[in-house]
Amino acid sequence: MGAIAGVWHAAGGGAAPVLALIALLGASAALSALLLRALQPLLARYALARPNARSSHRRPTPQGGGIAVIAATVLVALGAALGAPQAVAEPARMATLLAACVALAGLGAVDDIRPLPVWPRLLLQAAAVLVAMAALPPLRLVPWLPLWGERALLFLAMLWFVNLVNFMDGIDWITVAETVPLTAALALCGLIGVLPGEVALVALALCGAMIGFAPFNRPVARVFLGDVGSLPIGLLLAWMLASLAAHGHLAAALLMPLYYLADATVTLSRRLIAGEAVFEAHRGHFYQRALDGGMDVHAIVGRIFLLNLALIGLAGATLLVASRLLHAAALAAGCLLVGLTLRRFAHAKR
Repeated sequence: MGAIAGVWHAAGGGAAPVLALIALLGASAALSALLLRALQPLLARYALARPNARSSHRRPTPQGGGIAVIAATVLVALGAALGAPQAVAEPARMATLLAACVALAGLGAVDDIRPLPVWPRLLLQAAAVLVAMAALPPLRLVPWLPLWGERALLFLAMLWFVNLVNFMDGIDWITVAETVPLTAALALCGLIGVLPGEVALVALALCGAMIGFAPFNRPVARVFLGDVGSLPIGLLLAWMLASLAAHGHLAAALLMPLYYLADATVTLSRRLIAGEAVFEAHRGHFYQRALDGGMDVHAIVGRIFLLNLALIGLAGATLLVASRLLHAAALAAGCLLVGLTLRRFAHAKR
């Protein structure tokens, strides 16, 4: 029945894959929530995010909740892989990815407490991306490009994705609304055999960890992810989406995260054209403009969540039908939906 079903293959079929899915989700969510509860006093003491003119929060709030999210993701994914090694075809690749994830979380933790200069931070992120690329299957994403060109583009795309998740994590629940449906869809791809076991397990573990984080981050948030969470989450998502593309589903890999890609890329491009310092904090993202225009946080993240469900539905259509015309139509429809959402956010009024 696919990768996730194989995690508990010994359970004997029937409802076992579904029960395994629920068990792994529950374990990751519970571990994430328990760690967050335990860490809150320490985060409030050592990693307090104080509001400023470019913040979306109005009172000092602990950041660093990503420690619990990443710890739960890594521990549950490794535990599931060790418990059912037959579900993971290449355990070395999974271990390599998780090592890069932990290293990037360490970088984010340091940056949360004492901000690092841009270039050293970017170089360390690049190193983590190269390690994660080594954990990808040896498959071509864009066969008509030379291998060196494809790898260079993939490196830049993954490095950008690491940063764009960090850039977009600016209001309560927004990364939950992005990550939960995306990872659930990727885990489902593993369940039906579209993705290998290691990708499906990581997706499932991250999905559960973010569900455990959600109650602590719901408006008004009691804790933020911080760079310790957003950077490695970006790396994990980039790796999973690259794996999906490498298995012949480029259109789906582009559609699933299209809102985050569009908001962050358009905002960065506009700031570059305006000559602004792109790595400095700002309030130029479309979701920030919607908030400043008077749209409620719940309305913003609700729209993003529903948009993501629609994008995943379009991606699912491209998985089911191997037609270039349908793939192009699905991408066009996804761009239209995202464009309408960005326009709505940009013109929000009090």
